[in-house]
Amino acid sequence: MENPAALNNGFGQGEGELLELTYPKPLPMRLDRWLVSQRPEQSRARIQKFIDAGCVRVNGVTGRAKTPLRLGDTVQLWMPPPEPLPYLVPQDIPLDVLYEDSHLIVLNKPAGLTVHPAPGNKDGTLVNALLHHCPDLPGIGGEMRPGIVHRLDKDTTGCIVVAKSQEALVRLQVQIQKRIASREYLGLVHGQPGDEAGTIVGAIGRHPVDRKKYAVVSDLSGRHARTHWRVEERLGDHALLRFQLDTGRTHQIRVHCAHIGHPIVGDPLYGRARRLPVALPGQALHAVALGLNHPLTGERMRFESPLPEPFERLLQNLRRRC
Repeated sequence: MENPAALNNGFGQGEGELLELTYPKPLPMRLDRWLVSQRPEQSRARIQKFIDAGCVRVNGVTGRAKTPLRLGDTVQLWMPPPEPLPYLVPQDIPLDVLYEDSHLIVLNKPAGLTVHPAPGNKDGTLVNALLHHCPDLPGIGGEMRPGIVHRLDKDTTGCIVVAKSQEALVRLQVQIQKRIASREYLGLVHGQPGDEAGTIVGAIGRHPVDRKKYAVVSDLSGRHARTHWRVEERLGDHALLRFQLDTGRTHQIRVHCAHIGHPIVGDPLYGRARRLPVALPGQALHAVALGLNHPLTGERMRFESPLPEPFERLLQNLRRRC
């Protein structure tokens, strides 16, 4: 039974949705896991928030995430409407749209555009632009980053996908986690790698001294990270590398490249302060391709983004010098 109208149902009053289900399986299962399977448009974190707030009952008793469900149990889930975003406002910021339908939008992000707001950066972000372009995004995926499936650093350019519904968001995030989605980057690094290809494995965590940076740290203090790379082109004292990610840690490619002694050109945090023949608006790192299964139809899709003009001019300059 679903009732999206205003209710007085023992959970409280107001607009929302009441879902009543019967557990049909002979073997027990945790309450939170089963509810996620029944409501795939909701993330597990959001389901757990509903449980923690006392919005889920099992046989009339307030449930907990670990409550075991048994055959015939009655589960009631009260879902209040999404809370309004605290200070986000739509802003008419131009977007370079590579693809869009009613479920997702794929963008070519420019350098200098932060993906989502933070306390010291409350506007002028990709999220502000998306709220203007897609008015239905508020409430999708959390307060501060509606619809955001994955992120790119402020000065990293290229392909990024955004979900336009909660169901699409959850399914796309699963593809990222299970490496069904593929992400390819092109990056220009200082120096020449000794091999033609390789894999960098190193846990990433906060830098032990400079808290604004990340670093390769011990497995106990960081999160597992794996980056595959291969040389696309050797350009004198530089090399153009193609990267594929198994994980998506903050600053992962930048940290891993610096760790092996080949930092990304133009990187203000992990790079070398060297004068370049062509000025770059950020580091020379570009998300060149994105592959994914459409979250509703399952169709395999691939999107590509051309190198930004300054990045391309720098490569042409280096080629002339070789």
